[in-house]
Amino acid sequence: MSTATDYCDVCGTALEGDPAAATVVSAAAPEPARCPACDAPIAGRFCEECGHDSALPAPPRSEDTAVMAVYEPAAGAAIPVAGDPETPAGDYVWIATVAADREFFQRVLTREGPDAERVEFPAYYPERRILLHGSDFLIGKRSASQGLMPEIDLGIAPADIGVSRAHARLHLDGNGLTVTDLGSTNGTSLNGSDDLIPARVPIPLHPGDRIHVGGWTTITVTFEP
Repeated sequence: MSTATDYCDVCGTALEGDPAAATVVSAAAPEPARCPACDAPIAGRFCEECGHDSALPAPPRSEDTAVMAVYEPAAGAAIPVAGDPETPAGDYVWIATVAADREFFQRVLTREGPDAERVEFPAYYPERRILLHGSDFLIGKRSASQGLMPEIDLGIAPADIGVSRAHARLHLDGNGLTVTDLGSTNGTSLNGSDDLIPARVPIPLHPGDRIHVGGWTTITVTFEP
C-alpha cells in the first residue's frame, strides 16, 4: 500500500492514471512523518524536497558547522579501511552518494552508447546518501518477480533506463571497497573514463572515486568520520 498517489513510496512505480494501484490515506489518518533535515512531510524513506535518506542522521545545520569534512588521504598515505586495526571502530564509514551526472550523460550521448537515443536526463533528481553497513551491496533495480532487492536501488523514479536489474556490486571487507560489474548491458566506468571496467572482476575503490552506470547515474564513494 502506498500513501502517495503519484509514485509508489515503496518501489517508485508510477501510479498516475491507475487509482486501483494506490491506497489513499483518509483525512482521519495520522499526520505524515517529517523529514529530519528540512521538516517537509515524507511518505517514504527519501524526502522528495531535499532527498535526505531517513535511515541516516539529519545533516548538521549551517549554524552548527561551516564545513562537512570528507576524508581525503594525503598523497602516498595509506587509506584506512573498515576493519583495519589502525582505524578505530566507528570513526569512519563508507558512504555511497547517488546523483544525476549531466557531464556523464553528455559523454554517453557523444559516444552514442547503448540506449543513448532513449535516455533522458531527469529534470529533478535529489542526491541520495547510502550508508554502507555490511559487506555486499547490489547496484540495480528492484524486481520482486526476480527476487532482486538492491541495497542501492536505481529503479526509484525517475529511473535511469540504462541501468540493468543487477548491474554491479560493491564489496566491503578488511582490504577495502571494490566494485564489480555483473555483466550489465551498458557496462560500468570510473572517474570520468569512457573505458568500461571488465565484467566480473573486482576493482579497488578509493575515497572520492566515481562509479558511472546507465545513462546519467554517478555513485561517488567517500570514507567519512
